[in-house]
Amino acid sequence: MKPILFAAIVAFSAQLAVAQAPTTTLLSPRTTLPISFDHSIDSKHVHVGDVISAKTTQPVHLSNGQALPAGSRISGHVTASDAFVFDPTPYAKQRQGVLAIHFDSIDAQGKSLPLNVYVRALADPLTAWAARRPKATDEDSLGTVTQIGGDLVTPSQDGVMSQDGDIVGYQRHGGIYAHLISASGNSPDSCDASDTEESMGLFSASACGLYGFADSSLIGTGKSGEHSTLTIASRRRSPKVWAHSTALLEVLPGATGLVSE
Repeated sequence: MKPILFAAIVAFSAQLAVAQAPTTTLLSPRTTLPISFDHSIDSKHVHVGDVISAKTTQPVHLSNGQALPAGSRISGHVTASDAFVFDPTPYAKQRQGVLAIHFDSIDAQGKSLPLNVYVRALADPLTAWAARRPKATDEDSLGTVTQIGGDLVTPSQDGVMSQDGDIVGYQRHGGIYAHLISASGNSPDSCDASDTEESMGLFSASACGLYGFADSSLIGTGKSGEHSTLTIASRRRSPKVWAHSTALLEVLPGATGLVSE
């Protein structure tokens, strides 16, 4: 084969490979994933390595114009499971039970993609249920519901209102979206603000920390220490994440991405 012809074939093949190669769009830092847990995760019954699963509860819109649909699957595994055991010794300081869950990946567009996230907020099923039900009062005939964290959503209005009457989010694209508001709540890590509109699910723009988990504390969100790892503890009962508990995951800087043809 002549050198000139060979070089032309090589150049054409390279251009074709580039054209056919998938492009990668990163999940931008601050992107939020509102999720609901499929099954209960009880430190009395699960073991290290057991698989956990959850799913997104509303569409998550990406910077490239694409979206992760509601119902996108989240996978993870248990990294610590120490049930609470009462110590009857007089004046004993009870040893805390611990449950830790690592969020591994999200399934989207037929791909399993690694996650680099922290848990901005976590709510038990009763709190999540209350965030779907309007208040039973004569003062509100519009069916207003209170988001986890206090924001107010009225079905007939686009704007989501704070308790102070400010618009802090909007209903659009089949979900609730807002700029994140910095807060600390009862979280060991602060929650940061964002200048981009993120998916909120049942959560308020300023939601941060643990909601409704009686006798439990949030001791690790995955923001510092072991990324993508939720850790809760209790000195009164074995820590448990009930089925249909809901969480708001926030993407940290990292290599999580979506591959699109």
